[in-house]
Amino acid sequence: MMPIEGIFDIHCHIIPSVDDGAADFREAEELLRMEYAQGVRSIIVTPHFRIGMFETSQERIKRQFLILKKVAGRISHNLNLYLGCEFHANMEMIEMLQSGRGTTMADSRYILTEFSHAAPASYIRERLYSLILHGYMPVAAHVERYEAARRHIDFVGELIDMGALIQMNADSVIGAEGFGVRRFCHKLLKNGMVHFIGSDCHGTTRRIPKIGMAYDHILKKFGRSCAEELFIRNPQRILENDFMQM
Repeated sequence: MMPIEGIFDIHCHIIPSVDDGAADFREAEELLRMEYAQGVRSIIVTPHFRIGMFETSQERIKRQFLILKKVAGRISHNLNLYLGCEFHANMEMIEMLQSGRGTTMADSRYILTEFSHAAPASYIRERLYSLILHGYMPVAAHVERYEAARRHIDFVGELIDMGALIQMNADSVIGAEGFGVRRFCHKLLKNGMVHFIGSDCHGTTRRIPKIGMAYDHILKKFGRSCAEELFIRNPQRILENDFMQM
């Protein structure tokens, strides 16, 4: 079953030569075509920012992004790209965001926030709460990767109650990361503890986009209303900078 057209991908690494994603514009174009074929019509591209690892200047990222938008226009005038960032949490992140070293999602208050796999629950909680206190709406990236979440599913509920939002990866949902991860994802989905799905794609031969497969999977397992909420309605609220009340 093919997904409906008009779905979003809010987490991907398609801007070439700025992080560990697409290597060049040829690969970036192929990734865009793969996304388009899966029903994606709106993409928030989210290059990494991580101190000591991914610190490409915003000027270069924006230049590459503007070229990428032209590439998307050659594929279809209905393929819309927006600039974001996958911001690896650190103690100076508020100052970095305010000074423009990091980027929110599509010029909104939403910020895709990443943590190391073994980050303590206390650190995840504190960093997300700091963003909330400063008027941001943090989206915890691929929460299924964090040991603190997998050990205690109630911890994910605590983050949501605090005001954070939850994103998980398409690969994890469909089982490409293993049965245990898929089972954990299904628990979160069953309990209404997920707000977004992203492809987190990085290339055409490794970590390829599977957003369409994830849409189809959730449609079959959890119904159309759930699928459209995760892939269409909630992402649309990012573009509208609409506050999501939990």
